Amino acid sequence: MKSDGRRQGIMDFLMDIGTASVDDLASRFGVSKMTVHRDLDELEESGFLRKVRGGASIQPSSLFESDFRYRQRLAGDEKKRIAVAAVRMIEPGQTVIIDDGSTAGGVARHLADLRPLTVISNNLAVIQDLAGVAGINLIALGGQYSKKFHGFFGLLAEDTLKSLRADVAFLSSSAIHGASAFHQDQEVVQTKRLMMAAAARKYLLADHGKFGRTALHFLTDLKAFDMVFTGREPQPQVRAALDGAGVSLTVIAE
Repeated sequence: MKSDGRRQGIMDFLMDIGTASVDDLASRFGVSKMTVHRDLDELEESGFLRKVRGGASIQPSSLFESDFRYRQRLAGDEKKRIAVAAVRMIEPGQTVIIDDGSTAGGVARHLADLRPLTVISNNLAVIQDLAGVAGINLIALGGQYSKKFHGFFGLLAEDTLKSLRADVAFLSSSAIHGASAFHQDQEVVQTKRLMMAAAARKYLLADHGKFGRTALHFLTDLKAFDMVFTGREPQPQVRAALDGAGVSLTVIAE
């Protein structure tokens, strides 16, 4: 197997199990451990995984956010419930921003019943879902495509957002600590902040696994959102911190 195909195979394997040892990967692909280390170095440098002691992982950390394909597989039922509840915040004729997050991206599947709408997004999955849908005026943010985040970022996307205004924005965050939202990537943070600035009303969509985690870059205080949607009641100490900070939290239980 050539190196490109093997590295793709490593990523596909990690998508299923999250973490693997060098020994397991060497055995699975029939190569030396040194070859596996070189593959992992290349994949880590490209931002697709993080090396850990004795192996590699695509699970998130404070410095590393998972590939979008892995994130899409997590808390699927909860994310669907959140999207169904969040879409009730939209009225026909409005302009809606949807960010690159897998939870916020789920809103796109429910927009056909609310047409006409204008939808602004840097999320390639959202763009593909809505392209050509009658009654949806789609504005796709340009910029540099990120394979890891499956979206568009950079100066072109940022300059476009500065020239637009919307009624509603749906955003996701990779980590919530206390009453603040965080993300591992500063370019993603900048795009999300500009989306918030462009919208009259802002909603954060976060599955329960995001709470109690932190990441390198501060995104915003949760009070900046009109409402935070999640799918499971947070731990008592987490809920107390949110209530104490005046955060409007809506739990969409099963």
